[in-house]
Amino acid sequence: MAQEWPVRGLACQYSETALATLNQQPKPVGPDERAPASGFVQPTRSLRLNEEQAGLRLDQALAERLPEFSRSRIQQWIEQGNARVDGRQRRSRDRVRGGEQVELTPVLEIEQHCIAQPIALDVQFEDEHLLVLNKPAGLVVHPAAGNPDGTLVNALLHRDPALACLPRGGLVHRLDKETTGLLVVARSLQAHHSLVQQLQTRTMGREYLALVVGEVPAAARIDAAIGRHPVQRKRMAVVTSGRPAVSDYRPVERFRGHTLLVVKLSTGRTHQIRVHMRHVGYPLVGDPVYGARPRPPKAADPTLVAALRSFPRQALHARRLTLKHPVTGETLAWEAPVPNDLDGLLRLLRADVADNGGLI
Repeated sequence: MAQEWPVRGLACQYSETALATLNQQPKPVGPDERAPASGFVQPTRSLRLNEEQAGLRLDQALAERLPEFSRSRIQQWIEQGNARVDGRQRRSRDRVRGGEQVELTPVLEIEQHCIAQPIALDVQFEDEHLLVLNKPAGLVVHPAAGNPDGTLVNALLHRDPALACLPRGGLVHRLDKETTGLLVVARSLQAHHSLVQQLQTRTMGREYLALVVGEVPAAARIDAAIGRHPVQRKRMAVVTSGRPAVSDYRPVERFRGHTLLVVKLSTGRTHQIRVHMRHVGYPLVGDPVYGARPRPPKAADPTLVAALRSFPRQALHARRLTLKHPVTGETLAWEAPVPNDLDGLLRLLRADVADNGGLI
């Protein structure tokens, strides 16, 4: 039977087994405790500021000394009254002299109603800071309207209830529902902060396989801002008012009328690869939103024609992921095999090339 842990108007539901695990974690802050925010209170950090930090803002000085927390999160805790400097409350913008004694009580908030559910996960790597998964097609990453449960976050909370304390259950990036492949999850605040920084500084490597309609002649870079479509608000589009978006692609295998690309992301906008490839005239096979009508090769085998016309999703797979471990600094890399549906289509396209005497 599921039990519910209410947190000042919010709630997370867990199975009894998961709840037992969560009971070993820091407890929710009660109304009589000092920290005013609803969430899980962590052990108070006590430290003395360095003399070299004289003149810095309080939030800046604490961010230097506590790199496992982001500066914005530290600012929030200071403003909530969770920091004491020589026993007194201070503001984030107050300057420090150096040598002050600081006590900071972190409070990790639960930001949403979420239910832990036993959903199978294909785990590629796991330690106390990171979890790397190979996501299947059809799995929504985060609960939203129309998908309140049955998502990756629900599965993560069942595997590790403590993830309820992290923003979005530890997720730092997403894959679309029908996109397959590698995705990393933070299991600690230190890891979350590090992974977000790696994404922001573009040092995390994300490499995708994309099967597109059309014969792509050469590698290229797409540097085109992405934002909401001006008319169809549920879609994204290349618009001048959008956020910067950069994708680099190169052909790795050519077929009749189609090309398999490797695409590397420097940014992570919603539907970025799908929008960018449509923008340059090479839409993804099977894409129900940004794709084009299937264009089977001339005189192709009926099996290939049927496969192209019925491919049920965008032909996009997050193949390779590289990052620096947030604690050890070691460079780590993973590769996920091509999923069966895409692999089957590629085999048919290769056979089509062979049956028609190869490419000219």
